[in-house]
Amino acid sequence: MKTSDDVYYKVAQVLDTLPNGFPSTENGVEIKLLKKIFAPEEADLFCDLRLTIETAEQIAQRTGRPLEGLEQRLLNMRNRGQLFGLNFGGTWVFKMVPYIVGIHEFQLRRLDKEMVQLMEEYTPFYSKEFFKVTPQIMQVLPVETDLPVEQVALPYEQVSVLIEKSKSFLVNECHCRKEQALLEKPCPRTLEVCLAVAPIPHAFDDFPRGGRVISKEEAYALLKKSEEESCVHLTQNMQNEQTFICNCCSCCCGVLRSITELGIPAWDVVNSHYYAQIDPDKCLSCGLCAGERCQVNAIEEGEDAYKVVPEKCIGCGLCISTCTGEAIKLVHKDQDTIYTPPLTQMAWFEDRANKRGVDFSAYK
Repeated sequence: MKTSDDVYYKVAQVLDTLPNGFPSTENGVEIKLLKKIFAPEEADLFCDLRLTIETAEQIAQRTGRPLEGLEQRLLNMRNRGQLFGLNFGGTWVFKMVPYIVGIHEFQLRRLDKEMVQLMEEYTPFYSKEFFKVTPQIMQVLPVETDLPVEQVALPYEQVSVLIEKSKSFLVNECHCRKEQALLEKPCPRTLEVCLAVAPIPHAFDDFPRGGRVISKEEAYALLKKSEEESCVHLTQNMQNEQTFICNCCSCCCGVLRSITELGIPAWDVVNSHYYAQIDPDKCLSCGLCAGERCQVNAIEEGEDAYKVVPEKCIGCGLCISTCTGEAIKLVHKDQDTIYTPPLTQMAWFEDRANKRGVDFSAYK
């Protein structure tokens, strides 16, 4: 006999079948969270979607759902951050999204203290399971002025390449900082710092989750200000198709907190291509790199100088730009230690699904 909770367990199972995962807990906090996000009929419709875009007509034909009113229901769910929807040349297309990155971040305009408390309670369970396998969800984009001149950076290692190939830019509030503020742990850094990018003009003219359309020049200024505030640039761990640049701090960011608070090894959490190195003969032992700049506790005080612990370093380059002794440089990792990101999001899905041992073919 079905109960009112059945549809939420169904959604949880679908989300856990996706490559990103959605692990269950003994206390069922993930079900409470889904109830907060979805109404039952919304949860049921979500389970009929796929990770590839479809029109309402295609969804109706494939699932047998009535077409009448379906597009409006999908648009309502888009506006509530439950799925992805885009007006593509006058035709609306839709697809399901994972919990992270996806539904969790899409709740930005709906966040309240109850939802945030549920998210915060679920995060340790999610993170510990998520970071057990690769590919990592994010890759680090180093502070570009600090890249070594002797090593030509690949396109997906450069934040400027991502900016230059984009034609639309949107800045929004940081979901993680807004969460922490609702938990009465506000961050002093800028709140409006999450940057969305798209390769087509006017992509964000009808964006359902708020934000502010900005120019390319404003996007560069945002990145510079983020670097000044000791924020790490993170984007999707792919060579192409990135849609955002997060500017993250370890006091709020769920990814960086997995390193600093949950103790998950840094290279399991993010894909990084560099690590920092301190020249002890030039180090002035001011401690600025360790105390104010490093977000992952990768710099320690030595007997005569500060030193970087390579396996903790994520190669963001924040420590370099404020080093008064010019003692720090970025070093590219050895080729055999570098994880080459998948080409596309679907390739990322395929790689991760294989390593998790899940079959998500029903949702392709």
